[in-house]
Amino acid sequence: MTPTRQRLYLITPPLDDTAAFAAEIEAALAMADIAAVLLRLAEADERILLDRVRAIAAIVQRRDVALLLDGHAELAARAGADGAHLRGIEALTAALATLKPDRIAGAGGLRSRHDAMLAAEAGADYVMFGEPYPGEEDRRPPLQETLERLEWSAELLQLPCVGYAGDTDEVTAVARTGADFVALGAWLWNEPQGAAAAVAAAAQNLAAPVPR
Repeated sequence: MTPTRQRLYLITPPLDDTAAFAAEIEAALAMADIAAVLLRLAEADERILLDRVRAIAAIVQRRDVALLLDGHAELAARAGADGAHLRGIEALTAALATLKPDRIAGAGGLRSRHDAMLAAEAGADYVMFGEPYPGEEDRRPPLQETLERLEWSAELLQLPCVGYAGDTDEVTAVARTGADFVALGAWLWNEPQGAAAAVAAAAQNLAAPVPR
């Protein structure tokens, strides 16, 4: 997932009905250059979770977009996902043996720069800053703190960094930090104009960031 240019990274809401979501994500993927989709899964038994992952993987991967699972590292290989996104250093290190060397291990839920350095040393494939706190979609780190950490990461860490944008207007600010990827969260799927139009707007903002 190492980019040659800044790209978008989409995060789904927790899914329990992949059939209803299929057309929406297909339309969103068609609107821009998407690097990855982070699939969040509503609780269910393992067989149902595997079916949900495979259904979304069939849509996402045929476009050459990486499909990552939010947690559930143990399901990634069995369901054909490209990797997993782990929140916190403990979750990351616990999942590395399951994911490596064939799959992506992303690190989120990082509380400090020190956490980001630990994730890099452990073997994470990317670090993410600014995502909402677990279970609290409306609460996330302050934007300025996220921007500062992204600038630090882009300058000092060797691995890619993902910056979370809370709406399409924040995409430009996140891109200005030098972040390799800009994540669009679950808010994307509730936009009045529709997710596809919101992705197109985000891609426009990504293509012409204001110079630092």
